[in-house]
Amino acid sequence: MRFLKHCILFYTGGAAYMTLEFIWRGRSHGSMFLLGGLCFLLIGKISALMKRIPLAFQLVASSAMITGLELTAGLLVNRDYSVWDYRTVSYNFLGQICLPFSLLWIPVSLFAMHLYDRAERLLTK
Repeated sequence: MRFLKHCILFYTGGAAYMTLEFIWRGRSHGSMFLLGGLCFLLIGKISALMKRIPLAFQLVASSAMITGLELTAGLLVNRDYSVWDYRTVSYNFLGQICLPFSLLWIPVSLFAMHLYDRAERLLTK
């Protein structure tokens, strides 16, 4: 049952992230489903492991984790910048990550933490 719960949470995170991309950019890529699912699971773990740490630190940790995974995914699947391209955005690194989006991951992480908690409670019943 635990494996199934993680699969459902992974799917929820992947689908939510792709939906955000469709709303924001009008398109997405299959790799973003995988990245969104993984980030969602890890945000849930960060929230669970850091419960006694102030929320602001949890959100910064989540943002840093997403940025690191985005860089990794970018170097693996976005070498030609066909998935995303931050080369024209201020404070970018190799066109794969940038400061403005790293900051955007903070409120996205807050939403993800709440969504993860609700989904996990529903799946635990």
